[in-house]
Amino acid sequence: MRKLTHHELLSRQKLKDKSGRVALSVVLNNIRSLYNVGSIFRTSDGVGVEKIWICGITGHPPNNQISKTALGAQESVLWEYREDVKEVLRRLKSEGYEIVFLEQTGESVSYCEFKPGKEKVCLVLGNEISGVSSDMLSLSDRAIEIEMDGMKNSLNVSVAFGIVAYDIRKKLKRRVLINN
Repeated sequence: MRKLTHHELLSRQKLKDKSGRVALSVVLNNIRSLYNVGSIFRTSDGVGVEKIWICGITGHPPNNQISKTALGAQESVLWEYREDVKEVLRRLKSEGYEIVFLEQTGESVSYCEFKPGKEKVCLVLGNEISGVSSDMLSLSDRAIEIEMDGMKNSLNVSVAFGIVAYDIRKKLKRRVLINN
């Protein structure tokens, strides 16, 4: 067994069809840490996220702190800044996206049990401390969460995003295969 070289990895990537993006958009609302934003960009590139919507106080490129953790992914993932998150969610809902909050609510289901109800999903991530604001809950179609067994009741937002994004990716790709 041997590790692939950086050159081999780049060559492999060039062979992939760039339309391999999944029908998953991500909304970052009031994320405080620019390092979290960069990490989410990097994971979004790996997942094949079609677009990141940056809202509220969330910082956006160009920014050195984002670049440090994104490692160039801010150049390969489509993104757009909009101050008003509700406007973005209404727009995506009208375009046929299922709006899914990564948040602990009375109606949240485990991300493992979540099955996309539509062909396109918009995953909404909130502030590191306060999460998704309560006044946005009416715009959500579903809420999913990661079960926590320890003393803390949450994970870092970029870590939680990675866990859930890859799971949703798998489910959306499976859905496409079944429908074709």
